[in-house]
Amino acid sequence: MAFDAALEGLRVLVVEDEMLVSLMIEQILAKQRCIVVGPFDRIEGALAAAQHEAVDLAVLDVNINGVKIYPVAEVLAARSIPFVLVSGYGRSAIPLDRPDWTVCEKPFRAEELIAKLVAELQPR
Repeated sequence: MAFDAALEGLRVLVVEDEMLVSLMIEQILAKQRCIVVGPFDRIEGALAAAQHEAVDLAVLDVNINGVKIYPVAEVLAARSIPFVLVSGYGRSAIPLDRPDWTVCEKPFRAEELIAKLVAELQPR
């Protein structure tokens, strides 16, 4: 997996309820020299972090213990914090009124997630 300096030192909020996937995301981010905020496996904790923590970027699983992550994504969007949603359902996992949200489909390769995170940092 290649190192991308664009991610180095960034504080990345991670919300994922599957432990193995969460560990994989943490490892990917650690190799990019990111600072992981979390991971959170409950919407309540993730929402509080999205509202109050200093974060630069986020990786959000769409379905957290049967609850959609959308309120957390909306808080991050309101704070102009970029994020990537991860889901086994691809683009169909995002609300119709949010076609601009980026999805990384599970299962994903590290390079794919890194590329999507870096792309989210670019001005639109």
